[in-house]
Amino acid sequence: MSSRLVLVISDLHIPDRAPDVPAKFKKLLSRGKISQTLCLGNLTSKDTFDYLRSLSPDLHVTRGDFDIDASNFPLSKVVTHGSLRIGFIHGHTILPKGDSDSLLIAARQMDVDVLLWGGTHRFEAYELEGKFFVNPGSLTGAEGSGWEEVEGEEGETPSFCLMDVQGSVLVLYVYQLRTDENGVESVAVEKVTYRKEGQ
Repeated sequence: MSSRLVLVISDLHIPDRAPDVPAKFKKLLSRGKISQTLCLGNLTSKDTFDYLRSLSPDLHVTRGDFDIDASNFPLSKVVTHGSLRIGFIHGHTILPKGDSDSLLIAARQMDVDVLLWGGTHRFEAYELEGKFFVNPGSLTGAEGSGWEEVEGEEGETPSFCLMDVQGSVLVLYVYQLRTDENGVESVAVEKVTYRKEGQ
């Protein structure tokens, strides 16, 4: 059974809120290893689009709330890997923002096993009623749009996800850029596994 490595990213906001993709992430995201890229919106510049296309020509983008010139990007898309239907949206259409019940309704409407969403700039992954929900956070660590920020926080933790899909099993690798008290950056990786029910 062959597997496909799928990159899941969101909320880049280059150059308006972040100068670039973090250097440690660029080293990890080498050309030729990624089968497909799913960008959940707010990519905001042609240069960034071209960079993503260079990582994997199989690039799918949904429109975020700051993708003003991206009217050709749809609000939602569905791709199929193995027996999994994977839907993705930016998340600004989900109200209340990031609400699990609203996300479950969206997943049912899209008839998907996995729903990816962005917009909150924070990583999340959980199962609910047999479906798997993933927010990759912000690839650049761009600050949120203001109304979802928590007072006292200095910004967001840059993060992205890689999905390794094998039939009815999805193995999610979460990469987060951490900075210690001395200002030294390191990449932390966590693994989460989802298996489609009844498979």
